[in-house]
Amino acid sequence: MEAIKKLSGFYEQIADDCRIGASHISLYMAFFECWNRNKFCGPVIFNSREIMKMAKIDSRATYHKCLKDLVEFGYVKYFASFNPVVKNKVYLDDDCKI
Repeated sequence: MEAIKKLSGFYEQIADDCRIGASHISLYMAFFECWNRNKFCGPVIFNSREIMKMAKIDSRATYHKCLKDLVEFGYVKYFASFNPVVKNKVYLDDDCKI
């Protein structure tokens, strides 16, 4: 039930946020689906190609801009992995310990 509240809260926040577009929403929803698959626990662990495919974002520039914006606007917390073996992390839940 908390996950539904989180998703509803996201949509309430973006309703009045003119900075958020369809690509931002698509990327957030891809993260949310991964979080759902993980039973809404912990961070979303991902690689950019997989999440881009889920979000239907073809351009790496668009992906990076949307991710940067979501972080900057406070919708997600992102921790990049610069190691190709270790995947990136995104937190959607404010209560998670980082």
